[in-house]
Amino acid sequence: MAIPTSLFPCLSFGSMFSSASCSSSSLSLQSLSLFKPHCHGLKMNTPTSNGSLVVNCSAREMGSSSDPLNGSMKHQISSMAPNGMILNEASMSMPSYKWRRVLLKVSGEALAGDGLQNIDPKVTMAIAREVAAVTRLGIEVAIVVGGGNIFRGSSWAGSSGLDRSSADYIGMLATVMNAIFLQATMESIGIPTRVQTAFRMSEVAEPYIRRRAVRHLEKGRVVIFAAGTGNPFFTTDTAAALRCAEINAEVLLKATNVDGVYDDDPRRNPKAHLLETLTYHEVTSKDLSVMDMTAITLCQENNIPVVVFNLTKPDNISKAIKGERVGTLIGGKRNSMVVST
Repeated sequence: MAIPTSLFPCLSFGSMFSSASCSSSSLSLQSLSLFKPHCHGLKMNTPTSNGSLVVNCSAREMGSSSDPLNGSMKHQISSMAPNGMILNEASMSMPSYKWRRVLLKVSGEALAGDGLQNIDPKVTMAIAREVAAVTRLGIEVAIVVGGGNIFRGSSWAGSSGLDRSSADYIGMLATVMNAIFLQATMESIGIPTRVQTAFRMSEVAEPYIRRRAVRHLEKGRVVIFAAGTGNPFFTTDTAAALRCAEINAEVLLKATNVDGVYDDDPRRNPKAHLLETLTYHEVTSKDLSVMDMTAITLCQENNIPVVVFNLTKPDNISKAIKGERVGTLIGGKRNSMVVST
């Protein structure tokens, strides 16, 4: 049977073959050996004058002793990913973390740091570095930022005739300012980042489109959601819970200035006890000031666990994102088998 060699694709398997080139008149014997499972007893003759290569195939099965592929080459082929990339042992044994897609809620007050200025560059850089560490592990990270360090609508409503809706819209603009600053910090250390706003500000950010946000995350980009929900009378905590449900994130991580949720105010009672786990019902029935009731109810209805932790402690962000024991877990169970690196 004469088979034109032009019908065979040029094969390249990285370090498997020293030569990966082929032409219409010649074909590597090593490359043809890859067709052995479909053509047993491969016998090759010299090319004919018209550029065709005569290949004789027999249907008999060949034993392992006549297998032209040695053990190491077989291992490389069996370790190949669907797109043709060869997987090494390190990538095949990559540890499994508790969550693969997370939403990080950063309050505006936390971005202010020591409070000497509206935004502390040291805080934003610390956030950027820890987020960078986990995105390199394949964990998808979205962020919702607050605006209380610049303007809190609920605090200014009624001042100089400012109604609550207008005050909340000003607060939404403050979250956009924080988001752009955080984006610039992240991209300065090589993290691809996109800002999406709840209302259109095309010159500085993308409009929020759920499917586009998910696609950014799938490509390894960090997505920062700004301008809250785009509606007055809703907090950024509610926006975080809403976006978390929309993008199918597995957990909501609330970064604050305290270690977690206490049974009493730790600033007034030094003996206040840190609660490691809570149920949604305990948060609502005890009126714990974790997040507003709309946000916690939305998390409960969508079975979204919430982790409340201290943003100011080193490595806390990466620990929380990787599912390690940190802060207070609401609506979930601690996993003692979570990988720690």
